[in-house]
Amino acid sequence: MAVLVAVTDHAAERFRQRVGGRSGEVDPRPEIVRRVSRAWDAGRVSDVPPDGASAARGSVYVRDLLDRSLVFVCRMDRAGQELVVVTLWEEEGGPAAPRVPRRFTDALRERPPRWPG
Repeated sequence: MAVLVAVTDHAAERFRQRVGGRSGEVDPRPEIVRRVSRAWDAGRVSDVPPDGASAARGSVYVRDLLDRSLVFVCRMDRAGQELVVVTLWEEEGGPAAPRVPRRFTDALRERPPRWPG
């Protein structure tokens, strides 16, 4: 079953920061769409979040074919067969170490909330 793939600004920025791009394009969205579409067609889709990721209700996780430790976190509109890539996750213990160590992402969770004003 084919799906239409869209990419949020947040997902594009995280991809640019962590992966860069193999095609040399300024906007990484076309590469993300290609990667997610190919992984989807290959059946690399799960409703189970990768280890360490927080499970958001309704999320779908698509594992990249090129970089097996890279997981695209998506939202699925099953009625319209549309998949929106909202962010990406690098799994620990994969073939390569994550580009951004876990201690940095964990530190973001531990920050005290900001108060307006």
